[in-house]
Amino acid sequence: MFSIIIPLYNKAKYIEKAIYSVVNQSFKDFELIIVNDGSFDGGELIVSGLLKKYDNKDYRLVNQLNQGVSLARNNGVKFAKFEYVVFLDADDWWEPTFLEEMKVLIDKYPQARIFGCGFYKIRNGNKIVANIGVEEGFKDGLINYCKVYSKTLWMPLTSISTIIKKDVFISEEGFKPRLKLGEDFDLWIRIAMKYPVAFLNKPLANYNQDVELENRAVGGRLYNADEHMLFSDYSIWENNADFVFLFERLAVYSLLPYYLRNKNTEQVDKILGLIHWNNHTFKYRLYYRILPKSLLRAWMFLLKIGSVIKKIFLKRCLFII
Repeated sequence: MFSIIIPLYNKAKYIEKAIYSVVNQSFKDFELIIVNDGSFDGGELIVSGLLKKYDNKDYRLVNQLNQGVSLARNNGVKFAKFEYVVFLDADDWWEPTFLEEMKVLIDKYPQARIFGCGFYKIRNGNKIVANIGVEEGFKDGLINYCKVYSKTLWMPLTSISTIIKKDVFISEEGFKPRLKLGEDFDLWIRIAMKYPVAFLNKPLANYNQDVELENRAVGGRLYNADEHMLFSDYSIWENNADFVFLFERLAVYSLLPYYLRNKNTEQVDKILGLIHWNNHTFKYRLYYRILPKSLLRAWMFLLKIGSVIKKIFLKRCLFII
């Protein structure tokens, strides 16, 4: 039923836990495809050893030259034989009933073409339930993806908690290889604007935020305009109020470092020029439209220093306790 694809690039430290969470699923009708994207930390050797140990013809390792996570996932789908494709990142893992409970969701909402569930964010070893923007008491059902996402800015669909019908993935031509940040958002939104989205409000996946920042796309790096989903052309949905509000919320939240460091200035100014400022908190109008950039830079620096001091203080308090 499920074709599970794990892209692997220099995640030797984590890959065994990810694979273990797959092979120990309570639902067993699946195949596992690990796509080694040119790793050089020995992760593929760990995978090879594990596959020999499990000795299952439906578990395979595919090697490719380093081409990025999007092509690794897309190439994995080319080997998929089942109707539904599922992605898991090499440094994350699932709860044992993930596939079983997602199958129930699929059977319950057959009109949907993409399915998601809640997840835990792992921070400092602690499991915290992600604050997905569904209504209190919501258990499962079809959702308005844009409205749910815009409420808390926690993605209701992620690269580790989403199942897609393979024919829909193929018709959308998968992930865009040029995107280095937000390639998952880009695919989810293209599907969610065309097909029903089913969501299970139960955390069944684990998003590991304890991974070193240099190995995470959301680190401090600023991307070129053609690499970041915010600078993609979504004008096809410019008359959809739910999409516009979501996109604007993401923009005012995410563009600040680009604005302050004069990166992709033309594209940033174009996006900011289209924002409906009255729909967003005054803070962002203050940042982008009122404060001089030099004063805003100084304020952001002070906030960063204050955050560092707070962390040091909390660590010392814990040490004393």
